[in-house]
Amino acid sequence: MYQSIEEKAANLLYLIVKNHGFSDGNKRIGASMFLWFLDENQLLYREDGTKRIADNTLVAITLLIAESNSGEKDLMVKLVVNLINKNN
Repeated sequence: MYQSIEEKAANLLYLIVKNHGFSDGNKRIGASMFLWFLDENQLLYREDGTKRIADNTLVAITLLIAESNSGEKDLMVKLVVNLINKNN
């Protein structure tokens, strides 16, 4: 369904944050699951040991997703994919 691990991670973050599957903490749970997924797939850290996405960047993108219109899903997913892309 998704062409890359980055795309899976971005959709995981987006869908948990936007679909409100939990009564509270959807942004926190979404961000935590996103980080866990990246770590499980060896994408959380670059080869030099630095995080692929900074904590403050994750907070900002999570809030941006939460405030975005549903019609902007593809844009939000592409933004996250570009932030965590292995080539960056």
